[in-house]
Amino acid sequence: MPDNESELREACGVFGVWAPESPVSHTVYLGLFALQHRGQESAGIAVSDGAKIWVDKDMGLVSTIFDDHRLRALQGHSAIGHTRYSTTGASSWVNSQPVYRTAANQHFALAHNGNLVNTAELAAEAGLEPGDFGSDSDVAATLLADELSAGVPEPDGEALIPSFLKVLGRLRGAYSFVMLTDHCLVGARDPQGFRPLFLGRLENGWVLASETPALDVVGAEVVREVEPGEVVVISDTGVASHRIFPDRAVAPRLCSFEYVYFARPDGYLGGQNVHRVRQRMGEALARQAPAPADYVVPIPESSIPGAQGYANASGLPYVDGFIKNRYIGRTFIAPTQELRRNAVRIKLNPIRENIEGRRLVVIEDSIVRATTLRETMRMLRGAGAAEIHLRVLSPPYRWPCFYGMNTTDRSQLIAADKEVEEIRDYLGAESLAYLDIDVMTEAISPGGDAGLCTACLTGDYPTPIP
Repeated sequence: MPDNESELREACGVFGVWAPESPVSHTVYLGLFALQHRGQESAGIAVSDGAKIWVDKDMGLVSTIFDDHRLRALQGHSAIGHTRYSTTGASSWVNSQPVYRTAANQHFALAHNGNLVNTAELAAEAGLEPGDFGSDSDVAATLLADELSAGVPEPDGEALIPSFLKVLGRLRGAYSFVMLTDHCLVGARDPQGFRPLFLGRLENGWVLASETPALDVVGAEVVREVEPGEVVVISDTGVASHRIFPDRAVAPRLCSFEYVYFARPDGYLGGQNVHRVRQRMGEALARQAPAPADYVVPIPESSIPGAQGYANASGLPYVDGFIKNRYIGRTFIAPTQELRRNAVRIKLNPIRENIEGRRLVVIEDSIVRATTLRETMRMLRGAGAAEIHLRVLSPPYRWPCFYGMNTTDRSQLIAADKEVEEIRDYLGAESLAYLDIDVMTEAISPGGDAGLCTACLTGDYPTPIP
């Protein structure tokens, strides 16, 4: 459970559906609802009927923005949706997605998960001033519109896909796109595959989604992952695949924190069930860093499978130490530090019966800034914990992420300039241990090449960072 007022955030979730004769806006709504954990600042849906594209988006949660009346107004045969956390660009309506553009008598809507690292360079090439765009997604849409305007107009949107492929060749960094036109639904993934994207099959159509649970919830069969560097185009003729990058440029590096924190535990990534991966991390952590304790306690929720694994491997009883309020909003908007500290108690409340007088192994998925975790440790002490042995399911988070997480300022990362013992002292635990990186990667992909991005843990970035 990363920090509250400056929580570890992933860029967004994307969803797309091509299903003639179906209520596609309702299908997208369900898909976005399943992806709500990936972004809670804004959400939007774009729908095409083959002649026009309608976009409806707003600030807030999917369930508070859309109702049956708004969804019924979005009629068409294909649609895309987006749920957002701001990792580049302000949290405002103008930066909510999908982004819509029209050029050369063609129009499209674009939704993006990830961060580009060459946004400033691309904006300069397009003649955009800093105030002319709100996010990297905005720049990508502008580049495509410019490419269309510069080309020779063609009927039936035939120039749009070649123009899109040209634009993708100029982008650097992380992107999983879904794009809607009058004639097709498009999915695209960067050559490193930093962010996930899946293809699913409906009885009467096709679906694209950031995670497999979003396919499950709409009744779609998981076909496969869209591969790094691949572009899929879905239309009346079926699914076509395009590969524009040379083989040497395609080097899978899925974000390791998809397994650690972001992805839903009921999903699959790289052929691995996320829940089982987190259990293996916990099992490995128990072998690497045992502790004399009475109970194993998770900090809800993404650390729960890891705590189960730790308990299984250590032989210690697993108990719940906290009750989480599932209805709490973004408590970091509290105006003072004192109120923010109190807000932690709204989100989590300790179960004194399982804590008082006990020696606890407390399992956390990651430590990023540690401010909220410190308050959580104080709550355990206040509930009477005799000893706290903190165990972390990932290595120290020491380096900023430029591929879709809100950690671009290294000075805010507690492990950037503190050793493990200093962090332990700051948190007030009897002991602290992190999972070794080679052990983590083995837990994610036993006996194989996990193909992971671990830049935030090692400082080894898969692509050049300006």
